[in-house]
Amino acid sequence: MITGYIPGTTLAAGTVQKLSCISSGGNPLATLTWFKNDKKIHAVTKTTDKSVSSEISIFTNVTDNQAQYRCEATNSATEIPLFETVTLNVHFAPEAVKVRAEPEELKPGIEATLYCDAASSNPPATLTWWRDGIPVQGLPMQLKKGLHGGTVSTIELKLNITKDLNGAVYTCQAMNEVLQRSVHDALALKVLYAPIFDETTPDTTVGVENEPLIIVLRADGNPGSITYTWTKDGLPITQSSYSTSNERILSEGSMLNITRLSRHDAGVYTCEAVNSQGAAIANISVSVHYPASIKFVGQSAIVNPNEDAVLSCTATGNPLTSEHIKWERKGQMLDSKHVTFDPKNFTSHLQILKATRDDVGDYSCVVDNGIGNKAKQDVMLVVKFKPEMDSSPSLVKSASNVGQVGRLTCKCKAAPAPNFTWSKNGAKLPVNTSTKYFAEFHKIDAITYASVLLVNDVTSSDYGSFECGARNDLGFSTTSVKLDITSAPDQVISMMVTNVTHNTVTLEWVPGFDGGLPSWYRIRYRKIYDESYKYEDVLPKNATTYTIGGLERNTDYVFSVMAINKIGQSKYRPDDTKATTLNMIPSSVQSSSEEYNSYNVPGVFIITGTIVGTALILLNVLLIGFCLHRRTNKRIREQAGQSSKSATIEMYAPSSYNDTMTGETLSSVSEKSETYSQDDGDDRQPPPIPEVPSMPNRHMLSQQTDAYLMDEQGLVIPPPLDYPPPNYAVYEGDHARTLPHPHRHKDISGHNTLGRSAGKQNYAPAPSPMPPLDGSYYNMASDRYLSYPPLISEYLHQQQTGRTPTPPQQYGPQPVPKPHLMNGGVPGGSPSHVASPPLSYGLDALDRQSSGGTLRRQRLDKMAVPPPDVTVLHQGNCAQHPQLPQTPAPVKQPQSILKDPSRHKYGNQYGSPISSSTPQNSNSSQILTVQNLTSDVPQYGTIRKEKKQNVTIDESYNKRSETHVV
Repeated sequence: MITGYIPGTTLAAGTVQKLSCISSGGNPLATLTWFKNDKKIHAVTKTTDKSVSSEISIFTNVTDNQAQYRCEATNSATEIPLFETVTLNVHFAPEAVKVRAEPEELKPGIEATLYCDAASSNPPATLTWWRDGIPVQGLPMQLKKGLHGGTVSTIELKLNITKDLNGAVYTCQAMNEVLQRSVHDALALKVLYAPIFDETTPDTTVGVENEPLIIVLRADGNPGSITYTWTKDGLPITQSSYSTSNERILSEGSMLNITRLSRHDAGVYTCEAVNSQGAAIANISVSVHYPASIKFVGQSAIVNPNEDAVLSCTATGNPLTSEHIKWERKGQMLDSKHVTFDPKNFTSHLQILKATRDDVGDYSCVVDNGIGNKAKQDVMLVVKFKPEMDSSPSLVKSASNVGQVGRLTCKCKAAPAPNFTWSKNGAKLPVNTSTKYFAEFHKIDAITYASVLLVNDVTSSDYGSFECGARNDLGFSTTSVKLDITSAPDQVISMMVTNVTHNTVTLEWVPGFDGGLPSWYRIRYRKIYDESYKYEDVLPKNATTYTIGGLERNTDYVFSVMAINKIGQSKYRPDDTKATTLNMIPSSVQSSSEEYNSYNVPGVFIITGTIVGTALILLNVLLIGFCLHRRTNKRIREQAGQSSKSATIEMYAPSSYNDTMTGETLSSVSEKSETYSQDDGDDRQPPPIPEVPSMPNRHMLSQQTDAYLMDEQGLVIPPPLDYPPPNYAVYEGDHARTLPHPHRHKDISGHNTLGRSAGKQNYAPAPSPMPPLDGSYYNMASDRYLSYPPLISEYLHQQQTGRTPTPPQQYGPQPVPKPHLMNGGVPGGSPSHVASPPLSYGLDALDRQSSGGTLRRQRLDKMAVPPPDVTVLHQGNCAQHPQLPQTPAPVKQPQSILKDPSRHKYGNQYGSPISSSTPQNSNSSQILTVQNLTSDVPQYGTIRKEKKQNVTIDESYNKRSETHVV
């Protein structure tokens, strides 16, 4: 017995159906076997004491429809198996649908049938047609028996094939309405057809001469592999793949490329498109627009007075109509009612009624079709009239030297052409009949003629006036031409302004006689209220018009011109030619500038501004860094230079000079080294400023005998020994100055940057407290600070008590003193004038005299060590010196030369009156005198400085004294 399925029940494909077969009784128990359409299938068997069961699970599909499942039971006691069967009824949708076309090769103009065949289905599938998502009605559906008990459905669709159906997609849908399942198939039609050009392509295209032109034609065909061929007038156009660099017209597929259009390229171009189904041809006409030009202008004939005249102008261009040709005379447009136009040969005719002498002249034919520049050409109307002689200044004179060929020119206007005759002193010359005179005839234009008389081998008798006559049918005229020797050119006859802009003036002038030689011109001009002129030579040399540029806006100028040849020059014309430049920039310049700005401000200007701003920022950063670096280096140099100078030179070498100097202290003079004062009227250049040696550090000083001043050759200069407290210039209404003056030097041009004479001044000692030993008061490093040497009082006290300090190391032996004559040459003068200087510090008088007043110290191989010094300044005459004591009284030594804020102008904290060293005679020389302290202490000479730059050096040596007069 089979259970699990009720016969007649419909199953849907894809569902699971279980069938059970049960057998009871029998001995032994039966063996159960399942079969599907006589094909054994696997089953699951279960056995109990009295029965056996077997079960199968069926996943239904299309093959199960009308399939017979059989269960057989057998044992050893049965010869024929017992069986039970069941037949299933299954609904299934078609597995596939197929669309096909007949015939397979579709071409326009035929009828094709589309077939849609659906696979077997139970119940039968319903078929429908669709095109691009839209249902299409086909023929009635046909049914026939299919597999597995199903039904096959078929439907047809008739089509009239056109090229538009190429690529159209037709879809067939097979639907099992019971199961609501469907399948689809689509067919894209492939219609084969010959190329067809786009109907929207224009028949004519227009290009401009010298511009590129590209023509693209589109052709549609199937198959899409189309070959294009371009021809003009039956001649093929080169394809780009086979072209050379010289060809202007190329074809590339459906594109025609003319790189530079010519008017001769106009015409009909043919493009042929070919594929496997056929060919198509398209013609396109190319019209080339080009600027209008004039081919010919002319006059019908020379007319008599009061006859009608016709002027003609033949032009070419594209486009070209009567509106494109105009007539002008002297810049004025002529009335078009007297103008006719012939469109066949593009000729315009101007008719002049009853022409007279006033109508003679140039008429302009102007052609402009809007492409390129307009064309303009003059045609002259000639009406008969008698000769009119030209009496221009350049023609009424001629010049030639003796032995040369004289050229006399006679010019006139006439119609018809005149006959020229030459005569002198009333006698007709044998022109062209002798070797002396020869005449040339020239036609300059339609009505202007000239005769040039050549006088061979000019002699003095040939100089004078010649008569030139011109005759035609309407009359006779004469003029005189004077032959003279060559000379400077005559003055320019007239001058006028022809154009003015905001910064230029264009001038034109009428030249006078050139003197018989080639001449050129020079223009001078100035602002109307200026006294100085500017000059410009005219180029080319024979030009009579010139434009002067670079002028200021809205400014009045006057102009003049003169002529020049190799003999001489004419006078300038009077300054009667005036012009005022425009205040506003011309509109064309402004409009172009505004247009540029309007188009470029949003982009270019902003970008440019950004770039420029960034560059400026970077530049500022670099400049600031450079300035800071430079200022730092400058401060370091100034600290090194000023500290050493203020700590040494002013400490040990302050002095007072007479009023002929600049009024500055020796500190300032020493600081500037080679600088000197110069009178206002002195044109002599000062000597160059040498570099002042920098201050050595303490370590170096200790090795170089603690020197404090070095000259330009590196020589160590010791200060004098018995030096009093420093004197300072006392300025009226101001306190004594103790700090060094700022750095002042001469500029390159030699001007004295120190200023002129500061006037008469009083000098007084101004002692100050002693500075700290570490140099902090001077704002310098301690290793660069140089303190005061031992005080003189301490030095003398040590000698008196027997505690003489150990002298510094000497670089050489003490020199042997030499006798020195003082006080009128008497040996052994006053002890106050006796000193024992080391020879290593001697002054070379000749060297110092040649240096222009600058003290120069001679470098010696070995130097004596300078002792501590105190220098005393005395005012008086060089020839008379007061007697000084052998040993000076103890003086309270100042501790510093820097200004003490608590010190008063007229005194100091030490009780020394400032006026004690005031000079008695401001015009007298100042003498630096060295006291004779002891014979063991080397003494140093005095320095006398005369006025300004007049320098005299006297040098001599004595065992007890030394005087240097400067």
